[in-house]
Amino acid sequence: QVQLVESGGGLVQAGDSLRLSCVVSGRTFSWNAVGWFRQAPGKEREFVSAISWSGGSTYYADSVKGRFTISRDNAKNTVDLQMNSLKPEDTAVYYCAGSLAWGTAMTRREFYGSWGQGTQVTVSS
Repeated sequence: QVQLVESGGGLVQAGDSLRLSCVVSGRTFSWNAVGWFRQAPGKEREFVSAISWSGGSTYYADSVKGRFTISRDNAKNTVDLQMNSLKPEDTAVYYCAGSLAWGTAMTRREFYGSWGQGTQVTVSS
């Protein structure tokens, strides 16, 4: 059974940086995409970024483009999200998720079948 565990969240000030890590374990040979989503209190879970399992393709939400970078570390078996120039509106619980497919539907939470438990990111003014 596949498992995803997020870490790296914390409390930072606007303009600071954080690096989130998603450790992927289990039988993942059939996966084609890993995505990052976030959810603020009272809001829907929204797409942040995704990467193909091979690491060759990436996609970003307009709200984070140019500030966030998604990558895969094969040695550590992790998918990381480098977050720079953080803004208060980035405050949310961040989740990583795995999918069997790759395509434009990766921006929809229904696209993913496996989810981690999330890590809290708080950005103060």
